[in-house]
Amino acid sequence: MFAVVRTGGKQYRVAAGDKIAVEKLAGEAGETITLSDVLLAGDGGEIKDAAGVVVSAEIIAQAKSEKVIVFKKRRRHNYRRKNGHRQQMTLLRIVAVGAEAKKAAPKKEAAPKAEDAAAEKPAKKAPAKKAKAADAE
Repeated sequence: MFAVVRTGGKQYRVAAGDKIAVEKLAGEAGETITLSDVLLAGDGGEIKDAAGVVVSAEIIAQAKSEKVIVFKKRRRHNYRRKNGHRQQMTLLRIVAVGAEAKKAAPKKEAAPKAEDAAAEKPAKKAPAKKAKAADAE
């Protein structure tokens, strides 16, 4: 099964096992993300309904793309400027497309647990402040 997904203002045709380089996405190497903006889905020569289709991908690395040279010149004015730029990108490995992608998605749900633990820590510090206020009286 294949799908056409949109990310970073560009469209990519992907299938399970493909590796693609996209505009920088949030996440670290080894994390699993879902690409939910699916424009088209198909199986072989048949085009299927893209509604509800999700593409699951694993981040391989956060890297920089090839250097792009920006050279400006105005002839007969002794004006020359040379700059270079390397765009940030994310390398992805497509894990699953379609119904299988929903089974691989739970890996990402582990991340919010760390946020819950962080939310609990300030609650433990609050009683200590009350104890100091009681000592001051």
